[in-house]
Amino acid sequence: MKIPSNITTLIAGIVLTLVSLWYGQNHNLLPEAGSEEAPLVDGLFNMMMTIATGLFLIVQGVLIYSIIKFRKRPGDPTDGPPIHGNVPLEILWTAIPAVIILIVGVYSFEVYNSMGGLDPMAAHGTMAHHSKMSGAAIAATLPEETDSPTNTPNKQLALGVGASPEEQGQNPDLNINVTGLQFAWLFNYPDTNVTAGELHVPVGREVKLNISANDVIHSFWVPEFRLKQDAIPGRQTQLRFTPKMPGTYPVLCAELCGSYHGAMKTQVIVETPEEFDTWMQSQIAANQENLNQAVAVNPANMSTSEFLTPYAQEMGINSDTLHQLHTH
Repeated sequence: MKIPSNITTLIAGIVLTLVSLWYGQNHNLLPEAGSEEAPLVDGLFNMMMTIATGLFLIVQGVLIYSIIKFRKRPGDPTDGPPIHGNVPLEILWTAIPAVIILIVGVYSFEVYNSMGGLDPMAAHGTMAHHSKMSGAAIAATLPEETDSPTNTPNKQLALGVGASPEEQGQNPDLNINVTGLQFAWLFNYPDTNVTAGELHVPVGREVKLNISANDVIHSFWVPEFRLKQDAIPGRQTQLRFTPKMPGTYPVLCAELCGSYHGAMKTQVIVETPEEFDTWMQSQIAANQENLNQAVAVNPANMSTSEFLTPYAQEMGINSDTLHQLHTH
């Protein structure tokens, strides 16, 4: 019995949909999600993979069907029918991509907003503190706020992922200043003035990164967090996120920044709050030890001769020279 073409099309559509849905949720292309914001990006990526899988199967299926169905038969010297266009088909293949793009665009907007991407004034009040770091970039102020006649601080336009709509107006649990330079990342904790070459954060606490660059554009990227943000000279950007799993994750520069761009790597270490506090105290103690060592050789504790001896030797001054000076 011959199956009607409409039933065949329906069955093919159901199979196509099931295969696309399954692969869109089981592609295993993304690394482990290490932040609370990551599932939002994963959901968007899974939807795009589902659509892409369906489109790939449709296009390839039509190609294979056409190659078999309309292939030239042996002994047939005739040409194919002179088809010059099909208006309904052209409308269909224009409308479908337009609808898909609209859906993906709306969904992307919701994800970006939920992650805090539409928090343009979140940098207000943070730049003065961040600019205390050597070489830190200062964000440009909004034109209408410059040279305000009142003494209120100028508002600054923040670029990046700020607070989510539920957390706007709330201070993060931890502020960290991030500086990119050729070819390393520096992390400064302004509350304790600790500076490190790797990022330590406590699990379950919201972190805000105030990101700047000293030389060229860099890009701070943690694949497991699904977060990436440019570090721009002369302009501050930001990232707010909440790590959800202890572990060590790579930090990469995703912007070509020079000859050693590939070596600009470090790591973010997500620890329990107790482990983070222990690490912070160890860094504070190390800084204090370095400070004590610096004080131990303070010139104020040296005699005049002890202080001047190295400089006198560099200038070629010896006892004979001093004797001649005293004689004159």
